[in-house]
Amino acid sequence: MTRTEAAIAAADAHSAHNYHPLPVVVATAEGAWMTDVEGNRYLDMLAGYSALNFGHGNPRLRDAARAQLDRVTLTSRAFHHDRFAEFCTQLAELCGKDMVLPMNTGAEAVETAVKTARKWGYRVKGVPEGRAKIVVAENNFHGRTTTIVSFSTDPEARADYGPYTPGFEIVPYGDLAALTAAVDDDTVAVLLEPIQGEAGVLVPPPGYLTGVRELTAARNVLFMADEIQSGLGRTGRTFACEHEDVVPDVYVLGKALGGGVVPVSAVVASREVLGVFHPGEHGSTFGGNPLACAVGLEVIAMLRTGEYQQRATELGEHLHHELGLLTGTGAVREVRGRGLWAGVDIDPAHGTGRQISEKLMARGVLVKDTHGSTIRIAPPLVITKEDLNWGLTQLRETLTA
Repeated sequence: MTRTEAAIAAADAHSAHNYHPLPVVVATAEGAWMTDVEGNRYLDMLAGYSALNFGHGNPRLRDAARAQLDRVTLTSRAFHHDRFAEFCTQLAELCGKDMVLPMNTGAEAVETAVKTARKWGYRVKGVPEGRAKIVVAENNFHGRTTTIVSFSTDPEARADYGPYTPGFEIVPYGDLAALTAAVDDDTVAVLLEPIQGEAGVLVPPPGYLTGVRELTAARNVLFMADEIQSGLGRTGRTFACEHEDVVPDVYVLGKALGGGVVPVSAVVASREVLGVFHPGEHGSTFGGNPLACAVGLEVIAMLRTGEYQQRATELGEHLHHELGLLTGTGAVREVRGRGLWAGVDIDPAHGTGRQISEKLMARGVLVKDTHGSTIRIAPPLVITKEDLNWGLTQLRETLTA
C-alpha cells in the first residue's frame, strides 16, 4: 500500500464521509503548486474555493502570521487587543462602510447577516415581531448550517435536516420580475451571491444587480451581497458587485479574507445596520482574534495595491478566451464566469465532472466538479500565465483525447 493509499484508507476509516475528495494527499504547497506525499506536483486550479486567492504560503501573509504568533493569538472578545480596531477600521474603509462584525467561517458570517437583517427589520424598519422575511435565490450556496440549508434548493445540502427555519422566500436567480413580486412590507433583506459559485459560476444577466439595488432601495430593504467566494479580487474587482457599480447595504465576506492561513469572515455595513447589536446579543470566542486580524490586515493591504485585481482581469481575459475555444470542440457545452473564475459544462459524452477532474489529476492539475457535469476553475491570483497555459493545455488534451 502506498503512502497515499494508506492515508486515504485511514481517513475513510476514522472521519465522517461528508466530503468526497479526489484521491490525492497534499503534503506541501507554494504559490499555485501543491506536492503530495509521494512527491508528485500538481497545479492548483481551485485555490480552496477562493480562500487561497493569494496563493499557498504567500510570504507577506506568512510573515504577518509568524510575527503575530510571537505576540498573542487569542484574547476572546472579553478584552481588547491591539490589532482589532485597526482591522475593523481598514476593512470598513475598503468596503466604504462604517462598521465590521468579525466572525470565523463564511457560514458564520451568513448566519450573522441573517440575524442582522432580522434585528434591523424589527428595530429600524418596524416589521412586526416574527414576520421578517428574507428573499434568496434558487441554486444558492451560502453555507451548510441548519438555518442556511433551510433556504437551499440543493437536495444533498438540505435533505434530512428538517424541521427547517422559516422566514425565507426563494426566487429564480437573475429574474428581477420574480424578485420584485416577492418583496413585500415584511421583507427585511434580499440575500444574493453576485455570482453563484457552487451552482457552477453563474453570472446574472446584465443589469440584474443594478435592478436589485434600485428595488431594495425603493422598498427600504437591505441588499446583502454574499461575496465570500466572488469578493476580494477573484473577478478582477475588489467586489463582484463593482462590475455594475453597485454598492450593497451589507457585504458578507470570508475565505480570502483569511489568506488561506486562518478562517476569517466578517459582515460589513453602515452604522445604522450593524448598530442594532448590543453586548451579549451576538458573538464568537474566536471572531476577530489577534492572529485573524493580523492576517486580515495584510490581505487588505495587498488588495489596496490593485495588483491582484489587475492580474485577475488580465489572466481572466486569457482564461475565458482559451476556454471559449473549447466550446467548438464538442467536449464543452458552455463556459461561464468572470475574472480568474470559470464554470465549464462538460458534454456528458466525454465524462462526468468527477471523471474529468480525476483525469486532470492524473495529468498534474487539480480542479473540482460540481452538479454532475461542471468543473470549476479558480486558480490562485498569483498563478503565472505560463502555468495557466500549461493547465489549460492539460484540460484541452483531456477533453480531446
